[in-house]
Amino acid sequence: MMKYLLHISMLASILLLGGCSIQPWVKPYERERLADPMMKFSREALAEKHFEHVRDVREGARGATGVQGGGCGCN
Repeated sequence: MMKYLLHISMLASILLLGGCSIQPWVKPYERERLADPMMKFSREALAEKHFEHVRDVREGARGATGVQGGGCGCN
């Protein structure tokens, strides 16, 4: 029984570690499809920008929305 569990755990670890070897990077010629407006999370871009602005004002900081900059401006 112990040998059986050892073999199962070794097989499971090999399969899990094998998943780490896949390279998920997007090729330059595949980026066109990702830039399609259908790939966005929200269909209401203007409403989402407004909500994001309100959230930024309430929190007093910038969120992690992919926009560069932000911070307190103390420098």
